[in-house]
Amino acid sequence: MTYDITLVRIRPGLTLQETLDRLNADFDPEAELPLLRLTDAQRAEWGRILDRVSREIGSVESEEYLYSLTLETVGPPGRVQLDYCGDTASIEVAYRHSGPAALAVMERAYRIARIVEEESGLTGHDFEVDQPTLTGDPVIAADRLSGVSDWAQHHLS
Repeated sequence: MTYDITLVRIRPGLTLQETLDRLNADFDPEAELPLLRLTDAQRAEWGRILDRVSREIGSVESEEYLYSLTLETVGPPGRVQLDYCGDTASIEVAYRHSGPAALAVMERAYRIARIVEEESGLTGHDFEVDQPTLTGDPVIAADRLSGVSDWAQHHLS
């Protein structure tokens, strides 16, 4: 189970929620996922995202899969994973961080989200705490991550 942040290219004339509703309506859980087919502009976005995250945050590992491009941060304060599909992206953080560690990893996750927004035009939203990633407070996200992580440690171990 992971803490997820959603990034999406808002369709013209629609709100973030309307865009997500359309994407969800088009999703068929029985169908094979579509293969990744990025435009040249989207490949360029990914290159800028990868360069900036590496430069501003530190070491990352990057892979290209059939359905997405992925980067994972390496080293402390913890792993943050970004999956990029061109018009959508997601950031995942494992529910295993609490206290100051939760704040450090969520600051990293929000920084990555903001880089993605700046380089791609995607709009990020953290539905876990219902705030946009561009202007949202990582402290609020860290409190949520920490609370769920603590609960899981006490009830699922």
